[in-house]
Amino acid sequence: IDYIILQKVVQIMKRILNNFLYGFSGILKNLPDAIFIVEKTGQINWVNKQATVIYNTTKNNLINANFNDIVDNGLEKIDNAIKSKNPIIAGAFSYDSKDFFIELNAKLHFGKFLVTIRDITAITNALTNAEQTIQFNKEKNAMLVKLANEFKSPINSIIGFSQALIDGVGGEINEKQDKYVKIINKSSKDFLYFIDKFIEFSHAESTLYQYDYQTFDIVNSIQNIIKNNEEIISEKGLLVDIDTEEWNKKAIYSDEKTLKIILQNLFASSIRLTDTGSITFKISYPDQDLINKIGIFKDIPEKSLIMISISDTGIGIQENEMNSLFDPYDEIEKENKKNIVRALNLGAASILTKRLNGFVWVESEIMKGTNFNLIIPAEKDLNE
Repeated sequence: IDYIILQKVVQIMKRILNNFLYGFSGILKNLPDAIFIVEKTGQINWVNKQATVIYNTTKNNLINANFNDIVDNGLEKIDNAIKSKNPIIAGAFSYDSKDFFIELNAKLHFGKFLVTIRDITAITNALTNAEQTIQFNKEKNAMLVKLANEFKSPINSIIGFSQALIDGVGGEINEKQDKYVKIINKSSKDFLYFIDKFIEFSHAESTLYQYDYQTFDIVNSIQNIIKNNEEIISEKGLLVDIDTEEWNKKAIYSDEKTLKIILQNLFASSIRLTDTGSITFKISYPDQDLINKIGIFKDIPEKSLIMISISDTGIGIQENEMNSLFDPYDEIEKENKKNIVRALNLGAASILTKRLNGFVWVESEIMKGTNFNLIIPAEKDLNE
């Protein structure tokens, strides 16, 4: 009786094992990745259907092959994948003489290698093209920066000579001529400002940008920015103030030149939005909830970040304009390109803020004003 029971138990165990092996085999056959069982010598024992698809051949061809014949230094790649416990990128050779890229994972099971392969040629090509495009853009921007004076010199000449005509240096001109010359002069100045902003944005994106970290007085830097904009502030009759109530020190450690470009661009955007009323620079420490919400400042000591907000009482920014505020490329695609200069200003500010390991964002409400907000590290230890 015990023997009969034992036989039945063995039969049941065999059935369970066979079902498991059948199910496991079915899983392997239908996985989207190519599966290989490989001897330590490199001899391929078994492959699934997807392997024949990736390599564009039959099972017999693959099983009769050595793994080194289908993957560049295949056994070495298997060994690296097992040791690192991470996928390995490798070159592979198909049976129709085409090279392609794969992602290879491997584990050792019962003295044999279980290898999974995924064709990542399309992804690799896309990344390569993206890298080439980025490099091309950097080189293009570097060229534009180097040619800045070649662009600006003719415009400066037009501005200079047209201003001379307006001032009567070239002799008396009639009223109609005076009107046209003033239009030429103003349009040239507007064009020069656009070129300056275009070159500034290109410089920020280029490989030529250099840093100069030092300790400086942030309040003094802001006062200089305000002074440089006195003419337009006076024309509009704006009240500009600096609020340091929540900031108990003056000196910070950062790149003053870069920070002044960022703040100038944010301030210029605020001035353009504000015809009457006031603009306030507020310097403070960002609260912890805000830091956590932003999510890019990890394990930062308390009071080692500085937040600068530029708040105005202007007309605000339309909701449908918010998404492209920092993207001049997106602005170019629009039929109405009226905000391209603002996008260049804010685009450069965004790129330079990232270079300072900071974060910039905008909050706005129609007819109630706009807040341009900036947070950057302010301590030497965080900038080295």
